[in-house]
Amino acid sequence: MADNTNEKISAYLKRKIASFQVQPIVYHRGTVAKVGDGVVRVTDLPDRLYGELLEFDGGVFGMALDLEENGVGAVLLDHADTVHVGEGVRGTGVVAKVPVGNTLIGRIIDPIGRPLDGLPLETDDYLPVEQSAPAIMDRQPVHTPLETGILAIDSMIPIGRGQRELIIGDRQTGKTSIAVDTILNQKQSDVLCIYCAIGQKASNVAQTVQTLRQNDALDYSVVVAATAADSPAMQYLAPYAATAVAEGFARKGKHVLIVYDDLSKHAVAYRTMSLLLHRPPGREAFPGDVFYLHSRLLERSACLDEAHGDGSITALPIIETVGGNMSAYIPTNVISITDGQIYLESDLFHSGVRPAVNTGLSVSRVGRSAQHSAMRRVSGTLRIDLSQYREMAAFASFGSDVDDATRQMLNKGRTLVELLKQPRSAPYTLFEQVALLTAYQQQIFEGAENGLRAVATALLAFLKENESDLAERVNQTGELTDSDYERLSAVLREFKEQHINGKSE
Repeated sequence: MADNTNEKISAYLKRKIASFQVQPIVYHRGTVAKVGDGVVRVTDLPDRLYGELLEFDGGVFGMALDLEENGVGAVLLDHADTVHVGEGVRGTGVVAKVPVGNTLIGRIIDPIGRPLDGLPLETDDYLPVEQSAPAIMDRQPVHTPLETGILAIDSMIPIGRGQRELIIGDRQTGKTSIAVDTILNQKQSDVLCIYCAIGQKASNVAQTVQTLRQNDALDYSVVVAATAADSPAMQYLAPYAATAVAEGFARKGKHVLIVYDDLSKHAVAYRTMSLLLHRPPGREAFPGDVFYLHSRLLERSACLDEAHGDGSITALPIIETVGGNMSAYIPTNVISITDGQIYLESDLFHSGVRPAVNTGLSVSRVGRSAQHSAMRRVSGTLRIDLSQYREMAAFASFGSDVDDATRQMLNKGRTLVELLKQPRSAPYTLFEQVALLTAYQQQIFEGAENGLRAVATALLAFLKENESDLAERVNQTGELTDSDYERLSAVLREFKEQHINGKSE
């Protein structure tokens, strides 16, 4: 019986060996015809893919961006002086890919997946850098809040999971600070974070990474960096690679927050490549497809339905304006793509209002559907109060006498402006935000306008000590019932009697 079995196995193996055919992999080889400024023209290399990786004889990699009948126009992914005219080039047959998966959490990588933190990276899971956006029927409406921990944003410009919310403003107005604070605030949530640095100084990227590390935010974050020292091709790839990393998590049902810092430099890098490839320039010397550059990127952020993993990708793209000009080419393009914008104003920033959010020009097109019911209950009139205060303050600045009602409105407005000021790396919990806004509504801070920050800090400490169970319930459920509201109001009145009225007497 055993001999019969061995004969069958032997016969099977002989048949397999006889039918085996060697199928060699054919790599087409081309020749470098022209090279300069990081752009290479290659001849005798037909049938390439758009975005395909090309390998030069010196070990340098490039990416095909211009497909011609007999060759390609490619950009080098590294600053390399080893590529020369006449050198050989071979097509790899694969487009640019990036590693994905849990092994990336806490790591710093470049746009093609090479680790930048000095540690080895081992993974077998890769996704193409460029992918199609989810279809409309594969999405579901944005309905779950993504809390930033910033009172001015969560109360008046709410962001939902799966939303694209633009952060726009001049340089040095706190755009990166808002994005980083939002990442820090996800510490107690189930949201993974990706910070994509595009064209920044390496020292600034290192400082941001240090901030994340000091606040234990790297434990749930991935950093994808292409600094100003990297080639334009690497800066061009960076946001697409970061989005592919996010899609690797979202397909497994996870929620991801991705920050693009910033897309202005991304557009400039693409313009540089396009001009070097001799593509015709358009407005502000940008190529004609610069809108598609960002639309195909940001449309990949969405809230997926259950059939596609029930995950989400929330995008916070950053755009830098010059002189507050929001009508420039790139700002208007990205504003039209995103679901709202947070506008940071230089005048507010320099006057000490930080975060310098201009609530009149800022908007969230998702609206209050992505806001906790507790926040909806206490934040309804904030925009009106702020706009009335700023309008009235403009008239009062002429020095004319005002009546008691106007003076009371001005005092209330100053209280709100002071209340919305918030230091960096100090996000509020939902309960703390609700408590501060309830105190504002009930005029708990009346009589303490001069030292409002200290009083607000004392109030939060008082609530943490005496109402920890109420805080936990509001933070977990996102709701503020009538009984909880009455209880919070009573505690606030008690605080005012002890810490404000008592001192004033």
